[in-house]
Order: sequence, then structure tokens, then C-alpha cells
Amino acid sequence: MNAIEVNHVSKCYGKVQALNDVSFTVAQGEVFGLIGPDGAGKTSLYRILCSLLLPDSGMVQVDGFDVVKQMRQVRQRVGYMPGKFSLYEDLTVEENLRFFATLFGTTVEEGYDSIKAIYSQIERFKDRRAGALSGGMKQKLALSCALVHSPSVLFLDEPTTGVDPVSRKEFWEMLTTLKQRNITIVASTPYLNEVRCCERVAFLERGQVQGIGTPDEILTRFAQIFNPPGIEHDKGMKAGSENVIEVEHLVKAFGSFHAVDDISFTVKRGEIFGFLGANGAGKTTAMHMLTGLNQPTSGTGRVVGFDIRTQHEQIKKHIGYMSQKFSLYEDLTVAENIRLFGGIYGMNDSDISTKTDELLQHLNFLEHKHTLVKSLPLGWKQKLAFSVSIFHEPGVVFLDEPTGGVDPATRRQFWELIYNAAHRGITVFVTTHYMDEAEYCDRISIMVDGKIKAMGTPQQLKEMYQQPDMDHVFTFLARQATRSSD
Repeated sequence: MNAIEVNHVSKCYGKVQALNDVSFTVAQGEVFGLIGPDGAGKTSLYRILCSLLLPDSGMVQVDGFDVVKQMRQVRQRVGYMPGKFSLYEDLTVEENLRFFATLFGTTVEEGYDSIKAIYSQIERFKDRRAGALSGGMKQKLALSCALVHSPSVLFLDEPTTGVDPVSRKEFWEMLTTLKQRNITIVASTPYLNEVRCCERVAFLERGQVQGIGTPDEILTRFAQIFNPPGIEHDKGMKAGSENVIEVEHLVKAFGSFHAVDDISFTVKRGEIFGFLGANGAGKTTAMHMLTGLNQPTSGTGRVVGFDIRTQHEQIKKHIGYMSQKFSLYEDLTVAENIRLFGGIYGMNDSDISTKTDELLQHLNFLEHKHTLVKSLPLGWKQKLAFSVSIFHEPGVVFLDEPTGGVDPATRRQFWELIYNAAHRGITVFVTTHYMDEAEYCDRISIMVDGKIKAMGTPQQLKEMYQQPDMDHVFTFLARQATRSSD
């Protein structure tokens, strides 16, 4: 029996064809993957499946009910985790859960058995605001909210984006327990190891289903998209002897909690330095101190020659920064964003004008010069954001999970931009949850419980811990954490 039937569905937004004659079926109790690059139409399809968006044509049935004519019955039977966390960050864990239970005409008490295995892992934090949770804990809460009314079908739109590898593994282990309860699961993900957790996958591109099959069949058939050739990079070729980052015994405490607990390291000019750690390990706190956004409790640090305690305003003028959350202004055009940030970085109008055309030509964006940023695909936005962050040729650029949620081919293009920057002598300080990207770095540090647990080249770390790849190294170290990932 099919839990989901999609027949010849199309959807347009003005002149943009988001979905074009999409058809597929999902069996009851199946774990089915919807994969494809940003802008392929996955989110539009999810919203139609959940009865939140009307198709222009075609028919969709979920659990035997039509999503247009019987949307009330459909909504009682589906759980949905959208791409961006659906939680209310100013509400507590318990308040979020009770709110979602109320939406579906039930209570937490009535639905507790259906979420107990997952919710019990975070229940001791029930009075904490959702915005104060780590990524892994938000994930568990959002899944609990989607399951509190005991749905028979669960839709997950990239639920693990921005979450560390260990938390991602735990999440998919939780999905395995749901399958044992015969819940049908439809999930999208940019992570290939998660794609392989599905029984079948449909590959969407430009609004059309390009193929349906087992993960191995689809990943092999479309290898140029999902497994592009590696990037040639002479590691350390341009790295000089000069240190652009120097940190000694750096500590950041919040009361008795040491988010960053006595870390020391140096980074050289032109080096690509990977700064890794599980959610809650202290990476972002450390990066905020290095970029002048936060003051250390103790210890010393210098970035491009300036003291992080006393010269943070000077630091801000000589670095680039691309945050975990997209950092451009969506209601401005591409050219307006470049001009704005060029001015913020102290560049004169003549240099901004000249370099803008050079940059747009390099990115093949010339025809999109006057396009609003919000209308660009995610991968394009991220390449533009990175290019803007180094527009003023800073000594070092800080990248906080810059490729989250981006398909492998686009991530490869992004790393080509990183390599070009490093070859020009710009130091790249990058955090990432993609362990294949960790392999691209010249050196890596891995934080656990606020401390740097390991540091070295990818090859050195693999040999040191006798692991086949960086994913295994990271998992081995992260599982040694003793404090909660909150």
C-alpha cells in the first residue's frame, strides 16, 4: 500500500517553474529521500505534501486523502520539520511542545508515549528557552513537536543542516526507531551518508524528477553532481612563516561554565585552518573573541597584529567574516550589497566601482548585477557572501559553517574560491560540519568540552588516531565529551 501518491504535479511562481510534472509514490513505512540542489523544488513539494501550498495542476494523496480536498484529514496525519527550525526561540522547551500539541488538538500527556524515546533526552531542560539550545537539542525538540500528535507520515526538509556529525548520526538512529513503528518518512539532505540511509530516493533538478532508485543507483547515475572530482590544492604552498593569529591560554567563562577553556594555537599567513568541534564545544564563542565580537575572560590573543582585548575595532577593519547565518542584505541588489560592504570596510568609491565589475566577472554574475539577492539560489548567495567578505583583501577571513545545506557540486565551487583566496595570501579560518571539507584544510584543530583536543594536518590526525578518514576521527574524539551539548 502506498502512503504517498504524487501524480503530475506542477507549480509556478510567476515565470519561475518550481515543479514540472512531478510523479512518484512512497510505500507505507518506507524511508524515502528527496534530494537535489538548492532551488530544485524540494521545499515547494514538501509544502504541497503537507497541504500548506496548492499545486497548479496534478493530484497528491497522503494516507489516502487528497491534500487539496481533504486537507484537514491530511494535517492530522502528517508531521513536518521545515528546512529552518520551526521552533519559537523565546518559548521554553516545554512551552514549544505544548503549543504544537494544542495545534493538533491533543496534549503532551496524550502524545507522550509517541515522543518519549526522543523527548526524554532533553526533558531535563524543559524550562530552558529553545533559542538557548544547541543545534542537536533543537533538532530533538523540533522532531518531538512534529511527532507529538502521533502522525503516520513524517516530512523532514533538511533537518540536520548545520548540525555536527555525531548529532546527525544520533538523529538518523532516532528515525530508525520511527520506521520500526511503521511511520512513513520522507527526508531531504545534502549529506551523502544520510542519503544512503534511505531505502529509495528521488533526484529533483530544475523542478523535475530526474531519476528514482536506490541511493547507490542514483548517486552512481548522477555522480558528476553528488561526487564531483576532488580539488587539486598544494597544501601550505602559500603559507608563510608569519603568524596572523596567535592565541595563548584563552578562556571565556559564563559564570562557572567555561565555554572556551584554556586554548592556545597559532595560524600562519595564507593557511587554511579548520576549526572543528561538535555543537556546544565552544567553536563559535572562540571565533567571536578572535573577531572582536566578544571579550575573553582571561588569556591573550592577537589577530593580524592587533590585541583582541584592546584593539578589537582595528581587528574588525582588517578581517573578513561570513557568519553561519547568511550575512548579505536580501532586499538589496548584488551590486548594492558589494557597494555597501566596500564602504563599511573603508574602501573609496573608485576602488569599489572597479573591483565590483572584476568580482562579478570572476563569479559570472555580471548579468545579475542588479538582481535582488533574495532571488538568488543559496549556493550563489554563499559564493557572493564569501567574495564580499574578502572584497577589501583582509589579512584573515573567518568562515562559520559557510556551506551548510549546499549540494556537493556547489560546495566544490565554494572551496575553489577559498583556495584562490589562500593563494593570494589571505588566511582562511573555517568551521564546518562536512568532514570531507576538513580534508581540504592545511591544518585542523578539534575542540571537545571547550578545549582543543587534537591539532595537526588531516593526514597526521588520521594516523594519530588510526582512523580511515576525518569523519571517523571527529566521531572518535567528539564521543569523548563529558559535558552536555547544551
